[in-house]
This record gives sequence, C-alpha cells and structure tokens, in this order.
Amino acid sequence: MSASEKFNTSVIALLSEIGCRPVSIANSIVSAKRMILEEKFDIVIINTPLPDDFGVDFAIDICDKWSVGVLLAVKSENYPQVNNFAAPYGVLTVAKPSTSQTMIQSVQLLCGTCERLRRMERKTATLESKMDEIRKVNKAKCLLIEKNGMTEKEAHRYIEKQAMDRCETKLSIAEKILMNME
Repeated sequence: MSASEKFNTSVIALLSEIGCRPVSIANSIVSAKRMILEEKFDIVIINTPLPDDFGVDFAIDICDKWSVGVLLAVKSENYPQVNNFAAPYGVLTVAKPSTSQTMIQSVQLLCGTCERLRRMERKTATLESKMDEIRKVNKAKCLLIEKNGMTEKEAHRYIEKQAMDRCETKLSIAEKILMNME
C-alpha cells in the first residue's frame, strides 16, 4: 500500500520476480482496510507516510487482527523510532531508500514467518478442539456420576464402551449424554 506510483511499480515488479501473486494496490488506509476485509492477504507492504495517516498504527492493527505479515517502509531518519515502536507488535520495518535485495529478503522473511504462523494456528486450533472434547467428556462423566451414581472409572468406561459399540467418537457420546441429562 502506497500513495507513490513509483514505489508501487517497483514493488509489483519485485514481487512478481519472486513469484508473489496476485498483487493488489491500495493508495490509502481506508481503501486498504476495505480490501483486507474483502480478501485474504499473506503480506501487506506499507510505504509511509500515507495520505490519510502515517501508517504505523494501521500496521500494528493488521498484525493484531489478522494473520498477515506486515512490512513497513519508512524514511531512514524515522527508522529507529518507528522500528522500536512497531517491532514488538510483529511489524517488520525497512528503512528507505533500500536496495531491491533488501526488499526481496524482507519479503521472503515475511513469507516464511507467515507460513510458520499458519502452522502454529493449525496446532492451536487442534489443541483447542482437543481441550473442548476433554471438557465435554469430563462434564458428561460428572453428570453420569451425579445422576446415575457411577464412579469416575465407571463413567469413563461407559463413555468409551458406548463410543466403541456405536462406532462414534467419545465426543459425540458425551454430547448426547449432555443433551439427554441436562
């Protein structure tokens, strides 16, 4: 995202060179926000300043709300201050002017980081799903103990046996118990 046509042209050429496609351009934060809500992006490159804001807060906001890598290009004299402020939020900052090699390396680093983030999100989703299953099974066990006078071991065995006998998961058996007994 940049208001500079020259920057946009050079970044499009650079991204095409390393195989990043498709590339979308926004000239302001307002149009960029609209685009991010409508499409999924792997990386966002922001050339500061933008016509409607400097862009640092927007970069931080993107990192906070979406799993998107953000590269912020700032003038050399602003680099230390902006980098110190934005880096803790996951924003990669590059001083400009910079070489095409620096930009390529930065984009590749960002792409690698995004991929690692996606893998971590998948693991987190799997763990959250497993934790939800454990919670529901434990709640079903508690109901069996409370309402049917079973021991914890008997309730656990009952759920496992029902799952095996019906070729269902322990989670689906636990959900049926919860629906019937609550």
